[in-house]
Amino acid sequence: MTNRATRLSPFWSGLTLATALYLLFLLAMLGSLATYTTPAHLWAALGSREIRYSTGLSLVSATTSALLALLLAVPVGYLLSRAQFRGKSWLDAALDIPIVLPPMVVGMCLLTFFQTPVGKVIERAIPFTYAVPGIVLAQFVIGAAFAVRTMRNVFDHLSSRPEDVAMTLGCSRGQAAWLVTLPAARRGMLTAFSVAWARSLGEFGPILIFAGLTRLKTEVLPTSIFIELGAGHLEAAIAVSLLLVALALVVLVAVRILGERL
Repeated sequence: MTNRATRLSPFWSGLTLATALYLLFLLAMLGSLATYTTPAHLWAALGSREIRYSTGLSLVSATTSALLALLLAVPVGYLLSRAQFRGKSWLDAALDIPIVLPPMVVGMCLLTFFQTPVGKVIERAIPFTYAVPGIVLAQFVIGAAFAVRTMRNVFDHLSSRPEDVAMTLGCSRGQAAWLVTLPAARRGMLTAFSVAWARSLGEFGPILIFAGLTRLKTEVLPTSIFIELGAGHLEAAIAVSLLLVALALVVLVAVRILGERL
């Protein structure tokens, strides 16, 4: 009786209606994109040399930056979750800076940093400005912030008691974290990687400013959309947009399936 009343109450009906309207709007947007042009035009656009290059570079750079983001997010998230120290709230807020900054500003910060003496020394060893490593770095800066936030939440929801028990049995803090906590956080690590990967794949602003738009050099899928639209090739821009949607959906489904198996 209680469940039936809950389903029929105006409050829950209103929430259901709002959710349904938002979902319908999302589906309508995706549907309009998918039906705007013909499959023949889509395949022709995706078969171009430039789009194939940007697709390969996007997949490689997004995967590389997401792996780097995860390597950073695990220890930083653990530190924020388990340790207590002066200035922790300020550090926590500072790590969110890439999330709240406009993407173009992140690109400008990267560009100006590599004009400083320290940046120029790094640039001599590994060229970042207007180069492929710059794409990975721009994606990493944004993706790492989201991965850190995800891992912090994961460790917050994991009880510290198993670690404490492991330390009473002779493990150090590092051994307890490695042997007990990290295996328990594997689902969260997969989620953090996927969030960083999705953010990296769709990143545009910092790449535009820092790595440029050189075709067959620093062109990734989001910048391909910008270039194709600027050239008046609407079908090609839609094709790349649909490819990004498809890749995002594949990752979402894969994460769901793997998360249930872990």
